Amino acid sequence: MSPRNAHSPSAAAPLFQLERDRLLELDFALTKEWLETDGLGGYASSTVLSCPTRRYHALLASIPPGSDKRHVFLARLEESVHALSSEPLGDSGEKHFALSLARYPGKFHPDGHRALERFELAPQPTWSYSLGGGELERSLLMVKGSPTVLVRYEWRGEREVELRVRPLCAFREADALTFENVELHPEVQYLGEGKRALRMQPYAALPAMALALEGEGAFDADPVWYRNVEYRLDLERGYDGHEDHFSPGQFRIRMQPGAVAFVTATLREPAADLAQLWRLAMRERRQRASAVRSIWPAALELGADDFLYRAAEGRLGVLAGFPWFLEWGRDTYISLPGLLLSRGRVEDCGEALEGATRHLRAGLLPNIFGRTPASSHYGSVDASLWYARAVRLYERAGGDPERVERRLRPALIEIAENYARGTALGIECDDGLLVRAGSERTNATWMDAVTPSGPVTPRHGFAVEINALWYALLAHLEKLAARAGDSAQAARWRAARERAGASFLARFWLPERRHLADVWNAGQVDTRVRPNMVIAAALELSPLSVLQRADIVRVAENDLLTPRGLRTLAPREREYVGRYGGGPQARDSAYHQGTVWPWLMGFYVEAYLRAHGSSPATRAHLRRLLDGFAVELGGHGLNHVSEVYDGDPPHRPGGSFAQAWSTAELLRAYALCESA
Repeated sequence: MSPRNAHSPSAAAPLFQLERDRLLELDFALTKEWLETDGLGGYASSTVLSCPTRRYHALLASIPPGSDKRHVFLARLEESVHALSSEPLGDSGEKHFALSLARYPGKFHPDGHRALERFELAPQPTWSYSLGGGELERSLLMVKGSPTVLVRYEWRGEREVELRVRPLCAFREADALTFENVELHPEVQYLGEGKRALRMQPYAALPAMALALEGEGAFDADPVWYRNVEYRLDLERGYDGHEDHFSPGQFRIRMQPGAVAFVTATLREPAADLAQLWRLAMRERRQRASAVRSIWPAALELGADDFLYRAAEGRLGVLAGFPWFLEWGRDTYISLPGLLLSRGRVEDCGEALEGATRHLRAGLLPNIFGRTPASSHYGSVDASLWYARAVRLYERAGGDPERVERRLRPALIEIAENYARGTALGIECDDGLLVRAGSERTNATWMDAVTPSGPVTPRHGFAVEINALWYALLAHLEKLAARAGDSAQAARWRAARERAGASFLARFWLPERRHLADVWNAGQVDTRVRPNMVIAAALELSPLSVLQRADIVRVAENDLLTPRGLRTLAPREREYVGRYGGGPQARDSAYHQGTVWPWLMGFYVEAYLRAHGSSPATRAHLRRLLDGFAVELGGHGLNHVSEVYDGDPPHRPGGSFAQAWSTAELLRAYALCESA
């Protein structure tokens, strides 16, 4: 897989394409995952062979009304093309061709990949099949703003054929599995005449799904269970990896030469004109693609929009990653500057920041957003501090001064005052005016993996990046008060900033080692080399000198930097784990103990520029580091960068195949290099 038209990306020319020889290499093709999103928290995703390898692969996954959890409704389609006469479709003598592929214990069935000639990613996932002298093109997209997936079929052959499309359904939480059961209601309700549209509701607790056909054909009710579908990646990750799918029947579609047909699945009423719906969606995609400005990040920019969504109440938010994350506060506020500000969408960022204030409680923002503050999880000391940083970057990007003063500044004051006097999670300031958080059994920072033995990376007490962000918040409040002409408040925040800055340097700076400690706790100093000090060195408002920043960057370059981001622990440390894999406990034990995180590259680039300036040579050096990620956009999640990578070479990808802050911080880093 290689980029095409990289210097002039357009929706009409695919950025990525796979040909038959690579598609027949199952071990290769089954690692390539595509993603479509609806902008509401739902998605469609699978491998380029349409063979599911994890329970999260689905053609219609959505957050149903009244729920905080994503559910899989339409798991996949089983499709085939059949001759309508006794004569075979081609020289091979075959009278039908499978288009689908699934894994069952010990075998794949059917073998639709053998007819697959080409896969193209853009402007929408498209598969081309060679079927006995004819070609079937299959394309798929999700409709923005609607829990709807739309599949388009075009037959390019000399004879009429029958296309059979059988929906396979799950109707369960995305994290769960489903099995054949007597509680399921197999009946379908036809909508209108001709049996081309129907509604099914297998379980009363979940909304109905509508299926519809636009083309010459009808739906035949034929309820059946497909048992023991196998998910390879779930098994590799130490989870159950088998489930059953229910099918209510199949569409039988007559395809004349040159015919086009559409099949849709939706949680709403099906559109009356599916062809028109397709045309409108494609027009929006071409407009979006034409707005891409840069070179190699072009595909990354297109993928960035997958993470933006509208919550049920209309609030603009960020989905932390696919396929299993929803909206996480920490990820959101780290990601907003890269996803929006670096792409010129300044007031969209302001809208997202203002909308979050409704979830502010005693100075805390949710680590995991629910539909309401009551259903949200407030388990993070840093979500509010990352929010404050995002406000500062929004302001510096030219954000609406009135929004900053009237809507966002009060939120920052609420955060600072609650942190200073004490709030939940053990958050409080000590005499040095630094922030303490967490406990021996809880970890409130981003290094939050926990096993039955407790936190894998104990960081309770005074964590370095928390207090660097805290200092930046105090300094920003001082500037905002001065700009508003409030000299008394400016003096108050200045005194707090100076006190916190002196304490920060006294506790965290290690003059012998020339870098920052990771945690200070009751006089005990954790001197292990971790990337959190790089965050401190990157921040605009910091007590660190230029020379101190440069020393931190040097240590990070020597001990933490890899082609895929920064390690979470230096390899020379005793606790270092170089491979992220195995079951849940093994992965959690490696998560922040050496595993590489791409999002940290943004802070490395920023710290490097602050330490070494922005000469052409410096910017060229940093761009070369960032350009190394171009290959990753076709490596696992197409147009996306994975959540994590092994600490040891060759730095294999792991975790989610698309992660918001990975994309966001790479885009922000590239923008920093361009504007420095």
